[in-house]
Amino acid sequence: MPKMKTNRAAAKRFRKTAKGKIRCNKPYHSHILTKKTSKRKRRLRKKEILSSASTKQVRRLLPYL
Repeated sequence: MPKMKTNRAAAKRFRKTAKGKIRCNKPYHSHILTKKTSKRKRRLRKKEILSSASTKQVRRLLPYL
């Protein structure tokens, strides 16, 4: 069986934690930052653990993660 290809766009956005969960950046922190409060922007900086439904989709895109 041939090797599976990794989706390169997904590989740049997702990382695996030590326990095997998928980690990613939170959305809405790239532009139009002037109208967002400092508190909101600070919370958007943190990484997020994906839900189980999204994790299944990402694992399909990243077979060797």
